[in-house]
Amino acid sequence: MKKRIFEGFGEESYVMATMPNGLNIYIMEKPQYSSSYAIYGTRYGSIDTRFSKNSDEMITVPEGIAHYLEHKLFEGEDGDAFSKYAKTGAFANAFTSFDRTCYLFSCSDNFYENLDILLSFVQSPYFTKENVEKEQGIIGQEIRMYDDNPGWRVMFNLLKGMYHNHPVRIDIAGTVESIAQIDADLLYKCYETFYNPANMFICLVGNIDTDKTLKQIESSIIDREPVEITRGEFDEPQTIVKPYVEQRLAVNTPMFCLGFKQKINTPHRRLKSKICVDLLLQIICGDASPLYAQLMNDGLINDDFGSEYFNGNGYAAVIFEGESCDPERVASEIKAEINRLRTEGVSKKLFSAVKCAMYGDMVRRFNSVENLAMSLTECAMCGYSLFDEIKMLKSVSYDDVMKRFDVFCDENAVLSVIKPLED
Repeated sequence: MKKRIFEGFGEESYVMATMPNGLNIYIMEKPQYSSSYAIYGTRYGSIDTRFSKNSDEMITVPEGIAHYLEHKLFEGEDGDAFSKYAKTGAFANAFTSFDRTCYLFSCSDNFYENLDILLSFVQSPYFTKENVEKEQGIIGQEIRMYDDNPGWRVMFNLLKGMYHNHPVRIDIAGTVESIAQIDADLLYKCYETFYNPANMFICLVGNIDTDKTLKQIESSIIDREPVEITRGEFDEPQTIVKPYVEQRLAVNTPMFCLGFKQKINTPHRRLKSKICVDLLLQIICGDASPLYAQLMNDGLINDDFGSEYFNGNGYAAVIFEGESCDPERVASEIKAEINRLRTEGVSKKLFSAVKCAMYGDMVRRFNSVENLAMSLTECAMCGYSLFDEIKMLKSVSYDDVMKRFDVFCDENAVLSVIKPLED
């Protein structure tokens, strides 16, 4: 097993170990904390609907299968993993996103016993015709629940307004029709492709011993030959589908998402790009920005207002979201402020203040085992160090940030709105 130590500011450090089968393990000891957090993940998400393994023929699988597989892994031949965690007192969960599936637990006691449970059930798929068909009804109910969830719908309506063909436009859980096509054979095919150690990672943070943990993992991991995964390309036009999407649901105040689709067709995970756009978003509409103060004073937004740089394999967008009695006016004010700042330039004083605030936020993440585990997961997905983000932030210049106004193009803007039901 190859090991490498990453050292950051103060006494912060972590170990990255790579097993011969390609599994990457990240361990950060925090002996002063009483709790620990563990994530066992795979680079497999809802957008991976077309793929081939070891140069086999490219196949297309039903939408929602990655999420379906996440559900089914908890059910083993020897019982349900949640029941085992209940006996140890750990909190356990899992999630599937566009590009990853992660299984996790947090605990203050019995860490190594809980780690055994995690390592065991993630490596022990048990799919039968009967238990797969049973899950269709459960996930079908979940899909229908999301269909009525305003926060979920405003986001996916935005993505459907942006993307013509990219699977990021499809709900992570799929549709009732698509999950009806899933069977045990398809689940095993996806598992054997994406749940290979070479495509996976383990991130552990807390009051744990690195050497003991590595020995436990090394003795528990089933050795498998690494596989070569080819993911389908996305024939996605640079244009948007439509600039405005509206739906009516049971909300008191309208909800909105304003997105600017970026013109890219390649993976977009450059760290410097991400930091520059994050800085730019804080300058445009962060808590310290003039626009934020104006919108709050006018009663056009509330504390739920926020923004994000949304990006992954073949997709990237800048998104502003929140609640407002007048979403169209908020969208107009945001666009006007972007154009003003692009033309007049950003205040150097505001740039410095936002940069300092972001640095403080990055440092504060080291006070939470959960935040650190999630940050290490991002490192595993993107290939950079936990401390690279802070180093990169220090080096980013005013001119670097000004250049990133290229992410905003009015012709690629989409406004998604959820309005209250009509009387």
